[in-house]
Amino acid sequence: MDILFKFDPEIIIGADTLSMAGTAASRHGSRIMVAADHDLDPRTVNRLKEILEDSRLEAIVFDGIEKNSALDTADNIVELARAAHCDAIIGFGGRKAQLIARMAALMAPMRISSFELLDGRVFQSKFLPLISIPTEGTDAFSFTEFFIAADPRSRLIKLIQSPGHLLSAVIIDSSLFKFVSDNSALSKAFIFDGFLAAIEAYCSTRANFLSDSLLERALTLFAKQLKNGADGNNADMFAQAVFLASFGSSVSSPGIGSALSEAIAARAPIEKPVCSAALFPVITQRLTGARPEKIARLASLLGAQKAAAVAETANAAVDAVSRSMAALNVPVSLKEYSIPLDRMTAAAAAARGLEFTANSAWTVSEEEVFNILKEIL
Repeated sequence: MDILFKFDPEIIIGADTLSMAGTAASRHGSRIMVAADHDLDPRTVNRLKEILEDSRLEAIVFDGIEKNSALDTADNIVELARAAHCDAIIGFGGRKAQLIARMAALMAPMRISSFELLDGRVFQSKFLPLISIPTEGTDAFSFTEFFIAADPRSRLIKLIQSPGHLLSAVIIDSSLFKFVSDNSALSKAFIFDGFLAAIEAYCSTRANFLSDSLLERALTLFAKQLKNGADGNNADMFAQAVFLASFGSSVSSPGIGSALSEAIAARAPIEKPVCSAALFPVITQRLTGARPEKIARLASLLGAQKAAAVAETANAAVDAVSRSMAALNVPVSLKEYSIPLDRMTAAAAAARGLEFTANSAWTVSEEEVFNILKEIL
């Protein structure tokens, strides 16, 4: 397989790297729109504003993005950014803040609405430079030339094309990952969310030597956290693992599990990492047959004993995953939410219809997607 590779955004990883935001933003002009998560500590948002101002930048802050915010919040940000003649946008916060900031960066120059963007109106050559400062880590779509958004009109996910050079910089400040020290099931589910993205890209039909190198390191770091049990969530290690998983996914491809977790979260009041955690053992089971040699590698990372045959070692991976989830009190299904299967049929079809799912390690039929849903719901 030939590889054409160019990695545009500047990546800054480490504790307290937020201090580099002024340097990264000053390359684009003097006025910066900050699309911030409402759940962030106001002192943290003020700190970013002061960092920008110390670099002689004017910061226009919108801090009204919540986890349940509608995507048309991006319209409000675009209106503010255009009125203030902003030169770039900073997405500061969790996944919803990153999604809305990415949408706003695409919408602003062309004065299109969020619905027009969802309906496929994208201009690859016109956008505001985007700086991402995630507080929940990066995901499978952070560095891809497309991303997923749930259309509020149908609550079904759609694929939005995104220029590869939209991102100017990504600042991954591990000191902002406050959830990592929380021993809740949701906090631990973030590990499996990254793990799912990594293992699917690792086993994808588009995997290559570069993605394998990145993703094997990501899987090693995720496995270390699981093996350390309740004390395993280390912020610096998590930051490195999710970055490598995201980077590796962009060089390879996300899979059906990442699509389904987004689709379920769009239709039900469940956090996306929890959906990913429930899907992880189910997807791993399927990958055991499709890529036994790679799942055997996962089994060894999780501490499973090496068997005489590769297939036997691979089969031990699912049991190792289930034991790790049980040790961390992470649910292995979504049955406690009592979601009717009928509510998810259209969502599953939308997930399967996304172009990148064709890169999954096995042929994902309608029946197969339905069976996966039956196992976890």
